[in-house]
Amino acid sequence: MAPPTSRRSGFSRRAQYGLFASYVIAIIGLFIGLLLAVTARFDPTGHDAIQGVFADITSPIAGAGRSAAGGLSAGVDGVSAYIDAGSKNRAMEAEIRSDRTKLIEAQALAHENGRLKQLIHLQESQTGMVATARLIASTGASTRRFATLSAGSLQGLASGQPVRAAEGLIGRIVAAARITSRVLLLTDGGNVVPVKRVRDGTPALATGRGDGTLEIRALEAGQNPFRMGDVFVTSGAGGVYPPDVPVATAWSSDREVAIAHPFADPNRLDFAIVLPPYVPIIPKPAAAPADGAP
Repeated sequence: MAPPTSRRSGFSRRAQYGLFASYVIAIIGLFIGLLLAVTARFDPTGHDAIQGVFADITSPIAGAGRSAAGGLSAGVDGVSAYIDAGSKNRAMEAEIRSDRTKLIEAQALAHENGRLKQLIHLQESQTGMVATARLIASTGASTRRFATLSAGSLQGLASGQPVRAAEGLIGRIVAAARITSRVLLLTDGGNVVPVKRVRDGTPALATGRGDGTLEIRALEAGQNPFRMGDVFVTSGAGGVYPPDVPVATAWSSDREVAIAHPFADPNRLDFAIVLPPYVPIIPKPAAAPADGAP
C-alpha cells in the first residue's frame, strides 16, 4: 500500500508541542484569572499579595520597556532639537549677513554724504564756478589718463577750464561736446602743473607719470629739496589753474625728483567742479615821474 501524499498536523512533533503549550498557557491564564477573581471577592489581603508578586515579576520588563520608550523619546527630542537648532543657526546666519550688508551700505552712504558735504561747502566758498558735473568714466588702466564729465558746452564748459573736487585738483578740460566733456587728468604724462610746497612756497612742476602718481621736480637746478611727506598745492603761475588748490603729497624722494600721490582720485569721485581758467593779476609798473618833477 502506497504512503499517503500528505501528512496531518498531528504527525508533526513540533506542531504537537506548540498546540500543547498553547493549551497549558491558556489553562494557566484561566486559573490565574479565576484565582484573582476569587481572592478579590473573598480574600482582598491575599489578592493584594498576589498582585504584589505579579508586580515584582513584571517590574523588570516594565522598567526595561519604560527605559526603552524614554530613550526613544529622548532620541526623537534630540533629533528634533538638532534640526530646530540647525534651522535657527541658518536663520541667524542669514540675519547676520543681512546686518553686515546693511552696515556696509550705511558706511558707504556716510562716506558719500561726507564727500557731498565737502563739495557743498566748496561750492559755497568757491567764486566764479562754471558748473558741477558728475564724473561718469575714467581711464584708470591706460598710460593716457582721461575722464568724462556729464556736462558740456550747453552748461558753459569749454577747453582749458580746470576741474577740481573737494579733495583737490583733478585736471583740465581738453574737449567739450554738447552734453559731455573730456578731462585730461592730473596724472597724465602730458599734464604739467605749476605747484609750490606748502610749508615754504618752494616752486616746482608736477608732471603725471601715467601710473596714477606724479613727479615733482624743483624749478631751481641742484639737489632735490623735497622730502617724503611734503604737501604741494597749485601756485597759480602761468594761469589756467587757480592758486592754493591741493595737488599731492610726496611719498618718496631721490636726488632729482620726488614721487607724489594726488589727493583727488577720479576712480573714487562722483562729482567735480569746473572753474574758469585762472588769469594771474600782473601788477602795473609804477608810472615814471614827469620831467622836472621832484
